[in-house]
Amino acid sequence: QVQLAESGGGLVQAGDSLRLSCTVSGHPFTNYATGWFRQVPGKEREFLAAISGYGGYTYYSDSVRGRFTISREGGGSTVHLQMNSLKPEDTAVYYCSADASSQTVQTGGRYWGQGTQVTVFS
Repeated sequence: QVQLAESGGGLVQAGDSLRLSCTVSGHPFTNYATGWFRQVPGKEREFLAAISGYGGYTYYSDSVRGRFTISREGGGSTVHLQMNSLKPEDTAVYYCSADASSQTVQTGGRYWGQGTQVTVFS
């Protein structure tokens, strides 16, 4: 059973940075492609960034490219999303998702975490 656990959310001021982490467990012999999404109540889930199973490729949405950076820790099962220059409109619940396919994960993978709240105040 593959499980994802997000951490690192919190309450920050506009302009601050946060680093979210997503740890994938339950399938030690496969590095899953991992993506980050966010969702605000009443709005559709938004894709932010994804990284391939072994970290060789990264993908970003236009809305966060240049501010957010996705990385895989040591080529392993923990993926980080470094978020800089945060804005109030970045307030949302942030989810990570994992899938065997780097393409599929960009639209929502097979596995999902429970989400972590990020709140940015001005």
